[in-house]
Amino acid sequence: MPGPAPSFARAKWSIAALFCFLGFQYGTWIARLPALKTRLDLGAGEVGLLLMACGAGAAASFPLVAVLMRRLGSRRLALASAGLLVAVLAALSVVPDYPLALLAVCADGVAVGCLNVAMNAQGAALEKAYDRTAMSQLHATFSAGLLAAALLASGVTALTGSVPAHFAVAAALLLLLLGGARPGLLTHRGPAPAAPDGPKRRPGRALFSGTTLLMGCAMVFGTITEGAMNDWSTLYMKDVVEASASVAPLGIAVVSVMMLLARVRADRWRTRWGDGRVVRTGSAVAAAGLALALPAGGVVPTLLGFACVGLGAAAVTPCVYVAAAERGSDALALVAAMGTTGLLGGPALIGFVASAANLTLGMATVALSALIVTVTACWIPWRARTARTAALAET
Repeated sequence: MPGPAPSFARAKWSIAALFCFLGFQYGTWIARLPALKTRLDLGAGEVGLLLMACGAGAAASFPLVAVLMRRLGSRRLALASAGLLVAVLAALSVVPDYPLALLAVCADGVAVGCLNVAMNAQGAALEKAYDRTAMSQLHATFSAGLLAAALLASGVTALTGSVPAHFAVAAALLLLLLGGARPGLLTHRGPAPAAPDGPKRRPGRALFSGTTLLMGCAMVFGTITEGAMNDWSTLYMKDVVEASASVAPLGIAVVSVMMLLARVRADRWRTRWGDGRVVRTGSAVAAAGLALALPAGGVVPTLLGFACVGLGAAAVTPCVYVAAAERGSDALALVAAMGTTGLLGGPALIGFVASAANLTLGMATVALSALIVTVTACWIPWRARTARTAALAET
């Protein structure tokens, strides 16, 4: 028999722990990729395939996630997939050869896909149950988890080069996070898919409806914008802007810091102006800022353009996740899988354009992606502000 519902703050911090968990787990093994490369004697192509296996596992998890969300609900699926991620981390610390490493990383991708959908379903359920915005701040804790993983990796490697020792410490911290999160998670199986007016439709048609595909399109191009900036900003600063070796990394730093700060504040913006306006305005700022910075050239204009991307793109994916969750767990799983595809394909797309033309045109593709989000967001039915959220916006 379920116990009393947790308070908003308790539930919010429990769900935030899941987001932090995912960022921390991913950041931990990515930080030790050079050590894994050396231990398994891998070439650059094999490392690329290893990373692709993780993404492919996450993208291919959609059918499994859809079934598990219906059978287990978001709470049980989140806890189960998080436990699997801890086990994968332990396996990666001792994996003896490349084929088993590929298998472990593919399993990691599947578990990431499951946890990603489950924790976003929890976040959407939190907002609906308490009629308050929280999703952007939850996504900010994912970034905080990545940062914490990087700091831990730096500290541990200063003491020992042992990957098993590092991953053991990380696993202990992950289990503490999971233990703290468990009591406050919501018992939630997701809303039924939104029923359109008129004759009843088959589930498949509802899943692949125009509205769901619009949300998926916004997610794809939103994640292309995020992923491409993370992967290409430093190289653009170095090769095109001709920044020094010490200044070039500021590109990704500016994007990351602005995105983190914006996500901390974005729930207030959502409460005041609504999700649709925040997404449309933010993606337009990202597109315009980057489009103006590219022809201007120079370190300062480029960094300002990158800052516009971090600021404007910050709330896109949190808002799209909330909108998709309104249409049911299947729609949420599909949109999340499409987002993973954008995150994987975006950097490769920029690389293709850069190879065919130049990197400046490749970065212009990022601005175009943000513009496509702006246009797509005009047609998505965003959640209407309620009387409560309107009142909170005035306080």
